Amino acid sequence: MLFSEFNQKNVLVTGGTGLIGRQVVSLLCDAGAKVTIASLDRVIVDERAEHVYCDLTDFQQCLQQTQERDYVLHLAGIKGSIDVTKKYPSNFLVPFLMFNTNVLEASRRNGVQNLVYTSSIGAYSSAEVFKESEGNQGEPMDMYPGHAKRMAELQIQAYKEQYGLMNYSVVRPCNVYGPGDNFDPENAMVIPTLMHRIANGEDPVVVWGDGSAVRDFAYSRDVAVGILQTALKGTGEHPFINLGSGIGYTIKELVETLASFIDFNYQFDTSKPSGFPKRVMDVSLAKELVGYEHTTTLKEGLQETWEWFQQNRDEYKNKKNYFVDGVN
Repeated sequence: MLFSEFNQKNVLVTGGTGLIGRQVVSLLCDAGAKVTIASLDRVIVDERAEHVYCDLTDFQQCLQQTQERDYVLHLAGIKGSIDVTKKYPSNFLVPFLMFNTNVLEASRRNGVQNLVYTSSIGAYSSAEVFKESEGNQGEPMDMYPGHAKRMAELQIQAYKEQYGLMNYSVVRPCNVYGPGDNFDPENAMVIPTLMHRIANGEDPVVVWGDGSAVRDFAYSRDVAVGILQTALKGTGEHPFINLGSGIGYTIKELVETLASFIDFNYQFDTSKPSGFPKRVMDVSLAKELVGYEHTTTLKEGLQETWEWFQQNRDEYKNKKNYFVDGVN
């Protein structure tokens, strides 16, 4: 059995209805764990898990949900495009700060010994290759959510120093995609945005730039495996580890891969900006410390994501939307 160490363990997964979280939940349930999902989404992702509608910005709810847990996997987050990040900075920053602080502090107070916090590539400052040793130099790429992520990382470091909670670990995933991604056309990231436009019959699908920009796209299940490996092995003295594919794909390669199994026309608009030339994660430390491997090819991952999307095009409507619900 994969991850048999979790058999009969009591595990809380915050954000377990999300992109990575549902894969973590599936793996844990397969391993025989007793899984509770804490989320504000009205979505059932696995009948084997307990789904709790829980507001993590409420400290008392966090105290209740972290009681008697063998593991807490804190994956809850807010995901959105660059445009909504700029338009609604407070909607990113404030909930992030609140539920990160609450979940971590509630876990500490309740004596949780094993915890993994999922940060993100956005906590890094801009670079071509992201290495853990250069993790907190300069301003984060994702200004407001990036600072919130760094604060949670610092909170965990403080726990390690004061309370010796060495089994509290942090991972920084890259651009993750897969079933359960955010397909809301108003604030989705690049892969779900492309799939949504293809499904809506845009002809041609116009892609900004010349397609030369390089990005690291990681499939959600591989990242979920990395999170569970981290929960079992920890990161020791290291503040965090990267979880990505470690491979740079151009946007042109991404579009061409989609076109290899979906029939659609596309063109690149070279009058528009292509974005930062290159952003790829170095995952060598994760391989060394926890045995992490990204095994899903880009085509395999995109095909599985597309197939899921065809069956679940409206799921995003049942998810918490911080860019609508939180706007006064």
